[in-house]
Amino acid sequence: MNLNILIVEGNINEDSKIFIKAAGSTAADNLKNLVLKLEPNSNIKIINPGKDEETKDAIQNMDNFDGIIFTGGAMRINDMTDEIKKHINFASNCFKHNKKILAICWGLQVCVTSAGGKVAPGKNGAHIGIASNVQINNEGKKNLIYKNKKTKFTTPAFNFDEVCEIPENATLLASDKVNKVMGVYFKSGNSEIWGLQYHPDYEYYQMLNLSNERKDRMINNKYFKDENDFQNHMNYIKDEDKKLDFENRTCEVRNWLDIIK
Repeated sequence: MNLNILIVEGNINEDSKIFIKAAGSTAADNLKNLVLKLEPNSNIKIINPGKDEETKDAIQNMDNFDGIIFTGGAMRINDMTDEIKKHINFASNCFKHNKKILAICWGLQVCVTSAGGKVAPGKNGAHIGIASNVQINNEGKKNLIYKNKKTKFTTPAFNFDEVCEIPENATLLASDKVNKVMGVYFKSGNSEIWGLQYHPDYEYYQMLNLSNERKDRMINNKYFKDENDFQNHMNYIKDEDKKLDFENRTCEVRNWLDIIK
């Protein structure tokens, strides 16, 4: 089956340049590459909500897509710039259609906000390149997004904000010690949304590169005490990289692709 998938880029051009330098591609292209590895016959269209003509075209042709993926990104919801408002508004327009949506990291925060939830700076810190011991709860074990997933896992992740209030009637699926909302499922309008506050689409080497790009800023903002503290964290990610397997890391994306077939 040839799947038609819309991928929604989560970065502005300036941030995309950083992602390309550190991770080898934009957030949307990185996801596209993974989807094509899992479903080689997929037809994929990428749009950026900041570009009005692209969003207009996508909305007019929404019936052509089997599913939508909102990618990660470097913006922060509570800055509420005009660009961010466009991302939220586009999600709201998507919800009007009968769509199955996978929302990753920034994408989760956009979709939660569009559905009436709230996002705030993380009370227990941030995920810097990695989320440790994410625990799938009983509801998560029953949800198709976590089919064949290890019930406790460590995964690439990068976020300074968290979902502090899930939308009405949403179901919490997974948590860790940093963010209560690591996996969530909810319906909004005519759509179903699976949201993940981590990155099944990235590898640890990409997280290491992104961390190094942001090192000085993170030390200045007290996420790390000093250079040595930062390097210890990088070494921890390198150790975890040896344990990570492709099948378990990407399980949620594969499951979502199965859901939309």
